[in-house]
Amino acid sequence: MSIMPPKVTTRSHFTLVLLALVYVFSFIDRNVIAIVIEPIKQEFGASDTLMGLLTGLAFAVLYGVLGIPLGRMVDRGADRRKMISICCGLWSMATMACGLATSFWQLLIARMTVAIGEAGGMAPSVSMVADLYPKARRSMAMGIFMLGPQMGMLIAMVVGGYIAQTYGWRTTFIAFGIPGILIAATLFFFTRDPGRGVFDSEEERRQAALARDIKVGPQIKSIFAVRAFVLLCMGVALTGVVGYGFGIWAPTFLLRTYEMSLAQAGLLFGISSGLFAVLGTLFCGWLCDRLIVRDTRWQIALPMLGILISLPMGIAFLLWPKTSTFDIAGYDIPFAMLFCAGFAFFQSWWPTLTFAAVSHLLTSSQRAMGAAFVNMFMTLVGAGLGPFLSGTLSDFYTRSMGPDGLRWALATVLGLLLITVLLYAMAIKPYQRRLVELDANLN
Repeated sequence: MSIMPPKVTTRSHFTLVLLALVYVFSFIDRNVIAIVIEPIKQEFGASDTLMGLLTGLAFAVLYGVLGIPLGRMVDRGADRRKMISICCGLWSMATMACGLATSFWQLLIARMTVAIGEAGGMAPSVSMVADLYPKARRSMAMGIFMLGPQMGMLIAMVVGGYIAQTYGWRTTFIAFGIPGILIAATLFFFTRDPGRGVFDSEEERRQAALARDIKVGPQIKSIFAVRAFVLLCMGVALTGVVGYGFGIWAPTFLLRTYEMSLAQAGLLFGISSGLFAVLGTLFCGWLCDRLIVRDTRWQIALPMLGILISLPMGIAFLLWPKTSTFDIAGYDIPFAMLFCAGFAFFQSWWPTLTFAAVSHLLTSSQRAMGAAFVNMFMTLVGAGLGPFLSGTLSDFYTRSMGPDGLRWALATVLGLLLITVLLYAMAIKPYQRRLVELDANLN
């Protein structure tokens, strides 16, 4: 143990930025397929259901399942920096392979390989970010890290739409794979693992050291004995179904409903969804750090509030008359895009604040495994079923409603947010009790 007390340095900020960039490109590589669904579907002659399989289950099953043993390795002392770097390099090369696929099934295998690589990125990153900063600054640090989904979506849609429109969908995958390899090399050679629990108290580190030797079965049991954690996992799963289903299919909704080009749909959806989600992520992290000083329940109540407000925004985006537009620099912009921006702003609250809540609920020897389980629920259920369910419902509704089938499929999936609000509300009191219990164990 170091004699000098731990402190936040320039190296801490540099490492956080690199980890955030890794997370950004993980979301670019998994979500850029959303803007090229239509050209891929046309080239390979696939249905919406098959495209839902490609964008959802094919990725989510491997990603969610493999994240658990890799999270266990992290909690038992694996070098997080090396794991993240190697996995980032793997999924970046697999992304480039997506652009080289000559059949639907080759593309499916490449997507599954992307999932294998990305399975080793999230859990060690969350664990590492938690050790870069003290508890009082952790929500803001986690908020910066959690810009990944929003920045990734913004870049994937805007830049990906332009590349796909200009050079074709295959070039889009290749272009996004190259930067990931460079970021992985930078993280590997120019950063170091900060150590586990460096900002924890002596007693927290002692208990974490004892817990590290616990076998995987008892460790999982101890994590799921935390009631608030279980409720949050259930809430994340359902919100993930909505978030991934909406994020993957909304650009296609714009193409079909408003007859936009790939570049136009990517630009409008990227700015309205990605940019405002970035603002929402930064805002909620800043706001939460200030509110929890007065009342720790805001750590759960704030994402619950964001989910509740986002629901009518999402419905309005889907159902607003397509003839209602406004003018910006001579371009007609659908009025519905304002609701898309509002949906993105408030939907961005739950991932950031939920992962921060998990870092408070669990000890330093449980955080990576806990983050892996949250990620598993978010991806295995959310990313797996969200695009697939939306695509299947789209095929179902299209048979009776024609081109509006996708609109009503997404509206149906959005209804799951009502159940999520209830689950988050049920988690507030158990969360507060768990914090009191952890404080009592340290005294």
